[in-house]
Amino acid sequence: MTTPEQADLAHYYAQRAQSYESVYDKPERQADLAQLRQQVAETMRGHDVLELACGTGYWTAQFAASANSVLATDISPELLDIAKAKHLPADKVQFALADVFHLPSDFSQRGFSACFAGFWWSHLKRQDQAGFLADLRAKLGAGSLLVMIDNCYVEGSSSPIARTDLEGNTYQLRSLQDGRRIEVVKNFPSDSTLRKKLGPAVRDIRILRMEYFWMLSCRLK
Repeated sequence: MTTPEQADLAHYYAQRAQSYESVYDKPERQADLAQLRQQVAETMRGHDVLELACGTGYWTAQFAASANSVLATDISPELLDIAKAKHLPADKVQFALADVFHLPSDFSQRGFSACFAGFWWSHLKRQDQAGFLADLRAKLGAGSLLVMIDNCYVEGSSSPIARTDLEGNTYQLRSLQDGRRIEVVKNFPSDSTLRKKLGPAVRDIRILRMEYFWMLSCRLK
């Protein structure tokens, strides 16, 4: 069952659908983004990719040409509509409505060789991370490639941290178009934290740490 926090997060991104990609316009982040786009496209080369929380399809578009095939999923119909409007190659890219926390059981039969999750890990509570990795392993199988990219916290560029809970999760305040302000889980793990959390479930961890973003690739055990 989707929690109220997860529902709020989905609602927030649905409301921001039309303006979401403006986050990629910040001038100070352009050098990092150029490097990240290149690295993601190369890492996904030749893979049959399951993309989680694809949003507006910004990152789908970055590796669609190099991947063998892509199934890009998201929980928001509004975001998927924007992603579909990018008119990515229909013979390679498909879109599907899916909840990351409740992935369809038939995904295990789709033959995915890789999973890509852009800016998703930071929204996952620390206490839910092991379960997420276990479910992903059940759907993709051992040896599958997992690639994640996410934000680094940079004072003055990132939204301020509003609070930290007892489990160590950090939160930011986000404003909705309906006037509400909600707390959104937004964690900023160090390289050592990533290795410690993922280590029991994956192997061959590689981390690229930039000023504004990080990228992690590994193989599911």
